[in-house]
Amino acid sequence: MIPVNDIQGLKVLITGASSGIGAAAARAFSRSGAEVTIHYNKRREEAESLAAALREEGGTAHVVSGDVTRAEDAEDIVARSVAMMGGLDCLVNNAGAILRSPSADFDEAIYDQVFDLNTRSILRMVRYSGPALKASDRASVINLGSIAGRNGGAPGSGLYAAAKAAVHSLTRALAREMAADGVRVNAIAPGVIETPFHDETPESALNAALAAIPLARLGTAEDCAWSFVFLASPTMAGYITGQILDINGGQLMP
Repeated sequence: MIPVNDIQGLKVLITGASSGIGAAAARAFSRSGAEVTIHYNKRREEAESLAAALREEGGTAHVVSGDVTRAEDAEDIVARSVAMMGGLDCLVNNAGAILRSPSADFDEAIYDQVFDLNTRSILRMVRYSGPALKASDRASVINLGSIAGRNGGAPGSGLYAAAKAAVHSLTRALAREMAADGVRVNAIAPGVIETPFHDETPESALNAALAAIPLARLGTAEDCAWSFVFLASPTMAGYITGQILDINGGQLMP
């Protein structure tokens, strides 16, 4: 049997990769032989530490900073990443955050923040990554959706859920539009994953989610990490595009 080794030398940029799912994805890619650029906005120490750890393991890792909600920063993030790696094969749009606010108490500023980070940033990153991805013969984009984008989210997370539903729809639209250039576009939709993302989630909400999960545990970042590698692999996922991969322990079975 021929082993799947087509991640070797893959040039990967992961946004929001200093912790949580993004950091776990960076480790999985690096351990599969990919060259990884770890993007961060505020957590420089964590990003640098992760890159150093990957290098100690024999990997090639770079670090780049910037705010993906700013067009000029997004362009610079891509330009520096492409320069450091000498190209780009896989863009992972992982950066995101939740701002809780009751939908009935609609707030213009919170709306802009939530959609700008979770949805519009993807369009920025894809736009600036386009030329490098088109030049690759194994190009893909992997977006981070959410179970919230499937079920509307928990109380107070309606705007976040709507933004992630938009990510799912945008993923399908991009898959159709970029197919002619040989770029596959997919998304991963995690359920409740134990990462810093949920540091401020009420324990009662986490317990309620746990009670609804058939596998009877919350997810970990590592539960998601290798699915990024799978979707980036031309051998394993070369005929997969426009798909939303749910990773939620069975909490939601669409």
